[in-house]
Amino acid sequence: MVMAGCTVGGTAEGEATSRAPAASAASSAPPATTAAPSPGASAVSLVPELDESKQPKTAAEARALLDRIVIVEDAFGPDVVRRTPFESRPGRWPVLDEKCVWQTSDLPQDVLATNTRYFEVPAGNGHGRVRINATVTVHHNRAESGWETARAMEEVVRCPDQKLREGEDLKGLLGTANHQGEQMNNWSEDAFSEFGTYVGPQGGEPQRYFWYQAQFGPVTVAIAGKGAEGFKQETLTQLVVQGNSRMIAQAKQALGKAAG
Repeated sequence: MVMAGCTVGGTAEGEATSRAPAASAASSAPPATTAAPSPGASAVSLVPELDESKQPKTAAEARALLDRIVIVEDAFGPDVVRRTPFESRPGRWPVLDEKCVWQTSDLPQDVLATNTRYFEVPAGNGHGRVRINATVTVHHNRAESGWETARAMEEVVRCPDQKLREGEDLKGLLGTANHQGEQMNNWSEDAFSEFGTYVGPQGGEPQRYFWYQAQFGPVTVAIAGKGAEGFKQETLTQLVVQGNSRMIAQAKQALGKAAG
């Protein structure tokens, strides 16, 4: 299964991103087979049982849940700061059209709420500006969040090259999906990673692009990262995985059954 949302919104004011509100930021996050937040190949599941009584039933309840899951800059460490604008416009959803161009639309019926926040590592110390998007999307149930993940994989297969907006493109996208228990995924019900290169209007060499998504119950969380000249790919990968790990942990805490 794969995902599609990152309110991770289609296009925030002044910032192009692919997939759901922030979700479409086709991230170059490495495949879940090599970048899972859980270290090692532990056979112990880190996914609690979903408490279905905690699933939101209204948009207002979903927005309250979002506030418990979405992250701020301290989830990444001292080098990451907020961008302006900081959050996506409410009620908007990214859609990849038949020409592989990202558009924005109203929220689909299966989405109760979604939010994308925008961060960056400012240029300096020999590297350019690095951009990071964090998206949380809340559906009515697990089946709907699973279909979001599935559509995300379909989009990569259908459109390995995607246009975010004029002058900004994603090239050579590849995606990997791992259900819980597959390829060391013991931390998420479904994990999806997307990676390729980002070509921006500023010129210069194409940069690495990562999209890393995880699912628990009705919730998907995703981090997208755009690299920059002089910025180590390993460092970008670490930031993407770190932010995703924090959000999926907070989703489990909010919706999982208490131990014992």
